[in-house]
Amino acid sequence: MSSESGTAVTAAPALRPLPRPRAAAHSGAAAAPPEAHAVADASDRGARVAAIVIAAAWHLAVALPAVLRAGQGMAAPAVVAAGWLVTALVGVGTGVRLLRGGLPAAGPPAVALLVVDAAVVAGAGERFLFSTANWVWGGLAWFFLLVLWQRPVRWLLLMLAAHGTIALVAVVLYGATAPADLSRTAMYVYGTSTLPVAVFVGAAAITAQARDRAATAAATLAVAAEQEAAERARTERQARLALVSGTAEEVLAELAAGDADPADPAVRRRAVLAAARLRRLIAESDDVPDALLHELRAAADLAERNGLPIDLVSVGTPPELPVEIRRGLADPLTAALAAAEGWARLTVVAGPDEVVVSLVTPDHDGPDEPATGGDGPVEHLHERDGEIRWTQTRWRRT
Repeated sequence: MSSESGTAVTAAPALRPLPRPRAAAHSGAAAAPPEAHAVADASDRGARVAAIVIAAAWHLAVALPAVLRAGQGMAAPAVVAAGWLVTALVGVGTGVRLLRGGLPAAGPPAVALLVVDAAVVAGAGERFLFSTANWVWGGLAWFFLLVLWQRPVRWLLLMLAAHGTIALVAVVLYGATAPADLSRTAMYVYGTSTLPVAVFVGAAAITAQARDRAATAAATLAVAAEQEAAERARTERQARLALVSGTAEEVLAELAAGDADPADPAVRRRAVLAAARLRRLIAESDDVPDALLHELRAAADLAERNGLPIDLVSVGTPPELPVEIRRGLADPLTAALAAAEGWARLTVVAGPDEVVVSLVTPDHDGPDEPATGGDGPVEHLHERDGEIRWTQTRWRRT
């Protein structure tokens, strides 16, 4: 309230600026809500686990026994074994990173795997060129998949092309150029490449589809929530309009019909009460941080404008309260302010689980407040002793 009016307001919280709206994102991925990203991450995690399990199973259950069986019969068994170990280490490091939700560095592991590819083909020798002891034929492509996870598919295709080129060079150098050998080579390269590519592309597609569907569902729910909120706001506006109209209609109708005398103190008190309730009800729709204090301040301001010196003291910060609770706390005080004479002191004491609003005014001749009541979530107390009138409303969290 204005300083020139003489009304004191203690500890009234300052109005805080509303947050600025965030700019809408233009890209599809950035515009997707967090729920959509969570669904996509869950889908992608399932594909990561599947790829890791396939690579580990192939490396341990197929490649390792074949290398152990071939043993010293290979041209350089130590090279083949070392290549197996290096690939296992790359797989462990990459797999741990993928399971933790990150992406491994693609460059160094990819180069290491291509070096292992060439070394194992050479170390297996001509005798084991087309056997499972030359384990890079079928198992290495799954490790390509792991180190290139979520990278562009062309990177995987380039790796597989290099893998096929190494195999073809080995076939030519070993002189296995008969039609049957070349057909076998083509079958091996095709058979060991198509499935990893299918898993790689399929995982990316399923993840993108899951994100899109989750984003669509979230957008649909958001629209439904906005519609429900709009309908609720419309209903509340209609109820408030009906209440506001009913508050002043009776007094205005009597004045217009000549049934009420504007000079009558009782009529004037009714008019002041109607105006105070109108002002408080209008304040209910204001978007402010502390709605209860705002509504009480509106009622106190009207009383002060009618010549009543009033002090408004606030201690603590009221919690967010529903409109019905705020009305129960403020309405009796609004009525008492309309009938007050001389001066008034309005006090609000608030905590996280309790709000107490008290009004003290000089006692005077005139109608008394309603009897003390305790029904409902808000308690209403009223006392007078010939010198002062004391009105209090109290709400406690149950």
